[in-house]
Amino acid sequence: MIVRKLFHALPVFALTLFILVLLDLQLRTRSDQKPNAPFAHEKTPSISRTTAVTQHRDVVNDKQRPKRQRWREMKPQPPLELTDIFIAVKTTGRFHKTRLALLLETWISKTKDHTYIFTDSPDEDVSSEGFNIVVTDCPPEHSHQALSCKMAAEYDHFMASDKKWLCHVDDDNYVNPGALLSLLEAFPADSDIYVGKPSLDRPMRAQEMLEGNKTRDVHFWFATGGAGFCLSRKLAEKMAPWASGPRFEQTSAVIMLPDDCTVGFIVERRLGISMVHSNMFHSHLENLLLLVPSDIPKQVTLSYGWFENKMNSVELKGVFTKDEDPSRFRTVHCLLYPTTSWCPVALKSALSWNQHVLP
Repeated sequence: MIVRKLFHALPVFALTLFILVLLDLQLRTRSDQKPNAPFAHEKTPSISRTTAVTQHRDVVNDKQRPKRQRWREMKPQPPLELTDIFIAVKTTGRFHKTRLALLLETWISKTKDHTYIFTDSPDEDVSSEGFNIVVTDCPPEHSHQALSCKMAAEYDHFMASDKKWLCHVDDDNYVNPGALLSLLEAFPADSDIYVGKPSLDRPMRAQEMLEGNKTRDVHFWFATGGAGFCLSRKLAEKMAPWASGPRFEQTSAVIMLPDDCTVGFIVERRLGISMVHSNMFHSHLENLLLLVPSDIPKQVTLSYGWFENKMNSVELKGVFTKDEDPSRFRTVHCLLYPTTSWCPVALKSALSWNQHVLP
């Protein structure tokens, strides 16, 4: 009897147990899903929020970016032109009628508007012809203080201009404008460039004056001013703490060296920027007879002077004799610009060097 009752109750017990297990399983499932639900629902919104934050940051960064930078990104830089180059010629009063007169007659006549003559003496004859003459307060001596004084004036006048390059030359240099433009336009726009030719085959060694009457050895490359050199505006702006106003002369006094050495010291030692060496600049300190005539129109600068009791100048035949043109600047100029009024008539119908030699 008891066994029969148990047998009848067994299905009910099993059903009840099944229902309890099912309810327990459902409760466990709900309990497990509650902590995970927010993460499951937040997954998609979190991606959207990240995208929104990124987009907002991009917009903010674009607004904060300088207008000049954004303009450069949108519009390519215009090509460099000769008028973008501030050409500074350093001279002194006693050379106005000789060295300077030769330059005014030749290459400066082609770059008149953007060539500036830095001197220590006024000259009404030069000014009346419309040339840009800057009379400094610098002494006429050939001391490193006087030379640095004029270089400081060149730097300050360039910084006050809207030009992109400062190119310095001496009054015994011939500048080929076309070759100069070809050289400078090959450099990336808005880059730190100091280009010229060293007069030494090794870095310059000097003593830098420190506080407490102490010194330290320094070495650096510099482009000799007698061959000419160029500085980009971006680099010139970085030089300001050591070059603007009276600072250039003060820096020159620190190493007790002239202007061209001081420029190299500022660029290489103070700023840590390397000079770009170029063999297209030439001074009277090198043997100019070694220049091949066919390569002369590709050179940026030429020079002349006495070397071992002989005139050191480029070797070019024809046009003018060496007595008529000892520097050979007039000969070079007529080969570059044969239609110049004072050039020989025979050259006027010939192709200029600029047409058949320069690219």
